[in-house]
Amino acid sequence: MPPHPDRTKRHTRRQLLAWSVALPAIAALTACSVQATAAGEADSGALKAPLASEVPAGTELVVGDPTTQVALELSGEIDNFTFPVKFANLSGGPQTTEAFRAKALDVGSVADIPPIHATWTGLEVKIVASQYRADAVRFPVYELGIAPHAGISSLADLRGKKIAYSPGQAQGALVLRILEKAGLKQSDVKLVELPSTGDVYPTALAAKQVDAAPLGGVNIKRYLAKYGGEGASTIRHGLRDNPGHLYAPVQVLQDPAKAAALREYVQRWGAAQRWIQDHPKEWRDGYYVRNQNLSTEDGDYLIKAAGRKDIPTSWTDAIARHQQTIDLLAREQQKPQFDAHSLYDTRFESIGGTSFADAATSPAPSAPATGARP
Repeated sequence: MPPHPDRTKRHTRRQLLAWSVALPAIAALTACSVQATAAGEADSGALKAPLASEVPAGTELVVGDPTTQVALELSGEIDNFTFPVKFANLSGGPQTTEAFRAKALDVGSVADIPPIHATWTGLEVKIVASQYRADAVRFPVYELGIAPHAGISSLADLRGKKIAYSPGQAQGALVLRILEKAGLKQSDVKLVELPSTGDVYPTALAAKQVDAAPLGGVNIKRYLAKYGGEGASTIRHGLRDNPGHLYAPVQVLQDPAKAAALREYVQRWGAAQRWIQDHPKEWRDGYYVRNQNLSTEDGDYLIKAAGRKDIPTSWTDAIARHQQTIDLLAREQQKPQFDAHSLYDTRFESIGGTSFADAATSPAPSAPATGARP
């Protein structure tokens, strides 16, 4: 179905409403006091009731998932909701957690680190959908950017170097995993705390403020194009770095009406992910070019760099990998350990993956052939 620029302007019950949430200021978080076994205890037994197949009248959902919002609009899936959905114009762990605490958001889209840190700060959350890249090592989200003439050509060369580090975010966890793979400790390098937003990391690399930093998305391409001639480079880390989750506060999931609405949202989320994969040109033009204001070339690069999607109907392997991340962060950041199973609401386990599979087109168009490195 072709894009329809006026979809979100219709005011019907089956229409999603674009909505910007004004987030109140939240007091600074206190030091972590959660115990290792605290996650999931308070809601023991509360999330075992089957999900209702219909959403009760009067229910609405506030969602922080702007990328999927565009996919729903472009695909036409936006017209199929049986209840009103309001989209909050926010994403990422810090904003999403703040909105959860303010009770201004029902579900958000993040990587694998925010649910862990939410638990460590006493905020009970559960994952309701997960997606990955099918060939995760070949198509990583991040590469390790290397400053010009930093003398780094392998992970082992990181010893004694300055590395950009953002604790509490996916890039920070990746840095710790890279050090672990290289057989290095934090004391073997100098971690320089910098926010991983915008072009902070490429700028820090170019200025030699740091010797290495995780770069993602179009920043990889732009960094090499701008500074490659001066000796800048990137190296592959060879790790899985691509979990993407929808997660919600336990308090939301304890509401049967909200839980039913989330069931439907996850269904349509799965169909939207399939549409993204099967319609690369439409996704490039509608999202990367018109929504994100990137060039067609950049859009092609990002689509090829992402490879194919993996939205499993079983979370067994995903939970095991998440446990490894929890254990690593707990050890390296002196936080309590806890069971990764407590982060997942298994009532939703098969919903997104089943919808993703059912929405497949045949044959699926291939991604643009130019741009990213395989």
